[in-house]
Amino acid sequence: MAVDSFWLGWLQLVPVIGALVLLFVRHDRLAWLIALGCAGVELALALWLHHWFDPLQSGWQGYLRLPVTDWLVQVSGADGITVFFVLLTAFLCLLVVLYGGLVRHFTRLPRFFSVVLGCEAALMGQFIALDLMWFTLMAGLHTLFIGYLFSNWSLSTDERSAIHRYYQFMGTSLLLLLAATIMLGWHHAEATRGAWSFEWTVLIQDQRSPYLQGVIFYLLFYGLAIRVPLFPFHGWLPQVMEHSTVASAMVLLLGLKTGIYGMLRFLLPLLPDAVWNWREYVIVIAALGIFYSALLALVQTNLRKLLAYAVVSHTGILMLGLFSLHPHAFQGTIMLTGSFGLAISTLMLMAGIVHLRTRGLALERLGGLFTPLPLVGIAFLVAALSVVGMPGTPGFDAVHLLLEAAIDRFGALVTVLAALGNVAAAACLLWAFQRAFLATPSPSLPPVASLARATWAEKGLAALLIGVQLASGFDADPWLDLVKHASHTLSAPYMEWGERP
Repeated sequence: MAVDSFWLGWLQLVPVIGALVLLFVRHDRLAWLIALGCAGVELALALWLHHWFDPLQSGWQGYLRLPVTDWLVQVSGADGITVFFVLLTAFLCLLVVLYGGLVRHFTRLPRFFSVVLGCEAALMGQFIALDLMWFTLMAGLHTLFIGYLFSNWSLSTDERSAIHRYYQFMGTSLLLLLAATIMLGWHHAEATRGAWSFEWTVLIQDQRSPYLQGVIFYLLFYGLAIRVPLFPFHGWLPQVMEHSTVASAMVLLLGLKTGIYGMLRFLLPLLPDAVWNWREYVIVIAALGIFYSALLALVQTNLRKLLAYAVVSHTGILMLGLFSLHPHAFQGTIMLTGSFGLAISTLMLMAGIVHLRTRGLALERLGGLFTPLPLVGIAFLVAALSVVGMPGTPGFDAVHLLLEAAIDRFGALVTVLAALGNVAAAACLLWAFQRAFLATPSPSLPPVASLARATWAEKGLAALLIGVQLASGFDADPWLDLVKHASHTLSAPYMEWGERP
């Protein structure tokens, strides 16, 4: 049985209703229960969507077209890639709500949970959108919600410059996305002598000149690369990571790769000639970013900035897989995106718990935390091993598929470099684990024995994250099957070009 559009509509509507209700709530406990209920319903809807989704059926399932204005139409639909990202979004948003209610250090909780649910609605809007203008507008709302979280719940006294930098980069990203969207809509109107359209099902049928494809490729690629973030467009991330919230906003920003999704959904299918012509340049940039960012991560003295550079380094590996333009690479990249989303979210949530006790994340002031926080340390370690792709973690099958595709497309040299880059990207995380949890405690810290042990709520959160990562790692077949058909459809034109002499 195929997916009904009813479920896609409610995936967008439930968090909107919850966010509006929370604007009128004044009691913290009640606000948390309402937010938890909405996030739980959203996860149930995502699981129901997955249950009824037929991964072997061609075309879009649950297709829904709702005109908003003469030029803006909300078009929704689901394939395996959509369902994968929807599930990840629902789970990570539930984690943020759990974290916000359990750690008990946020002020104005009703407003905080309202913004989190608003952010979830914007993310769901992006992941089920089949209209590029709607995707861009939802990306703008997502940017504003994250910026609001930075502005109101930052734990730094120097967050203003970081917020300005965030808006500068994200504003540029949105302008580039909007310019690409307008050019695609304009070209469609000129080619058909009809109305403008930004719908995927319409734009995919248009024939564009190589020059026009090149121009739109630059706009769309750079606009999405900033959001990924890909080296050298990552300049906003280290400063924002250091001076923003430790966990909540960063999970909603980095745990869910809207830039990668935008490339999968719009860039690769709409501009195949330009993608094929420029793929090697993207591969070179990605490879440089892997090693450059990993080396910078190893010299950081602050755990938050170290995580930021680890994100940029690992993003290069994702881009290597994406621009291999191979069905196995697409499967591996999607899986690795989900694995990385779980891993970086775990790292940031555990860092948030550490920050509550140490009031800082400078590595020279940490050490010996495994004694008071053993389960937190294990969750941090499992996440780091997932990044490197150790067997038993969800990253293992993903990295295997990515490297297999790299051998087929580029040969042994690039594959070896990608493997070394993957190790380099994870080495900094294992080093951070050793410094924070196993090294001799810093004399500037209170004695380890005096640090508060993890609460039952924090232990439960850590255990949940460990269990989900191990469960998805030991049995990755359902997720590979979910995205297999969509990956092969997406790679079809590139496989034909790859076979040409």
